[in-house]
Amino acid sequence: MSGAGKKPEAASPGIGGWFSSACRFATDRNDFRRNLLVNLGLFAAGVWVARNLSDFDLMSPQPGT
Repeated sequence: MSGAGKKPEAASPGIGGWFSSACRFATDRNDFRRNLLVNLGLFAAGVWVARNLSDFDLMSPQPGT
């Protein structure tokens, strides 16, 4: 029973530390950096969709299969 009085070790700065900081970052509603990153990400996704889907002409006749 030599380990009965020891404190549990802190989580290593691996996936657990990364996950907890990511959760704190994602759930802080007043964080300017989070809002900026989310808005820039949504804008970039919208630009990507607009550029990559703009060449589809839905009114043109489709090739027969």
